[in-house]
Amino acid sequence: MRLISNFFGLIGRYFLLLGKVFSRPEKLGIYRWRIWAEMWSLGYTSIVIVFIISVFIGGVCCIQMALNLESPFIPKDLIGYATREIIVLEFSSTIIALILAGKVGSSIASEIGTMRITEQIDALEIMGVNSASYLILPKIISTVLFFPFLTILSMGVGIFGGYLVVAFTDIMEVKDYMKGLRYALNDFYFVYALIKAAVYAFLITSIAGFYGYFAYGNSLEVGKASTKAVVTSCIAILASDLILTQILLT
Repeated sequence: MRLISNFFGLIGRYFLLLGKVFSRPEKLGIYRWRIWAEMWSLGYTSIVIVFIISVFIGGVCCIQMALNLESPFIPKDLIGYATREIIVLEFSSTIIALILAGKVGSSIASEIGTMRITEQIDALEIMGVNSASYLILPKIISTVLFFPFLTILSMGVGIFGGYLVVAFTDIMEVKDYMKGLRYALNDFYFVYALIKAAVYAFLITSIAGFYGYFAYGNSLEVGKASTKAVVTSCIAILASDLILTQILLT
């Protein structure tokens, strides 16, 4: 019972913090500047890792599809089709979000947690600033806007990674791979992936901000808050992936 009580208490504190985060900002000009700054620190700096991971995973998916679909009764172009579906439907949104939960989530939690234990947040409150909105809202807006772009980048780079494998190996002809990429193309799958990316961005940023905002004690507590933020974000991403897939694709 105590575990259930603590769980619902945590959920309640989370939603109360969101209510404070989405309250009316004091000065919109400051928020606009902070949104651009957060886009750079949380989004732009993640491009390299997304690019590297996507190109290798795209190549690996292509190789695995070629090995598992090695049959004279299965057309070779289905390898390209299967690679595209894996990358678009799941990898570029969900797997990339799990990776960014570690990079972005831990960064947010440690940053805000450090401000909490060094009493910088208390100083903002004394000056009459809504510290939750000032610190967390620009991060949420910037990631919700930028993560879909990272998803699009991951899709393109992942498919290109599969193309490189095909071009430099003999697993199949390039023309068959390209034919498979165009086969039974469903435009809504791309919209579905972008919706998931925006939802994941909100979950990662808000959960990391929550754990950082309520971190108390010393630097060890900041580290614990960062770990909790990453673990909870990953669980929330997987749960929302199940829910969104059920709602949007069925």
